[in-house]
Amino acid sequence: MQQLGESMEDYLEAIYVLSQQLESVRSVDVASYLGFSKPSVSHAVKVMSEKGLVRLDQGKILHLTDEGKEIAQSTYQRHCFFSDMLENIGVNKETAAKDACRIEHVISEESFEAIQNFYNNNKK
Repeated sequence: MQQLGESMEDYLEAIYVLSQQLESVRSVDVASYLGFSKPSVSHAVKVMSEKGLVRLDQGKILHLTDEGKEIAQSTYQRHCFFSDMLENIGVNKETAAKDACRIEHVISEESFEAIQNFYNNNKK
């Protein structure tokens, strides 16, 4: 799996989440979801396309490639885990979501799996 920056992972995660909610995902949907400008999203789509993570069809619909989907699912899984964990230990929902978004990008796979296993095995 490619090492990407936080921004690219956020774009991939947004496309993935939106694809679960919408019949088709366009750049404008991603811009609205993330609160970014359409030109910023268009630039990111071009970069992700060059990296083989997304493809844009003739109808301007975004599709994750297998690698793009793998990265997006992994990022989303981390986000959901950390958001839920933080809420369960008393962090308010908004703060938990913001913090989870930061943590999901910087933690190693080894540490994530260890924390996840520890937390899941020690939940009351």
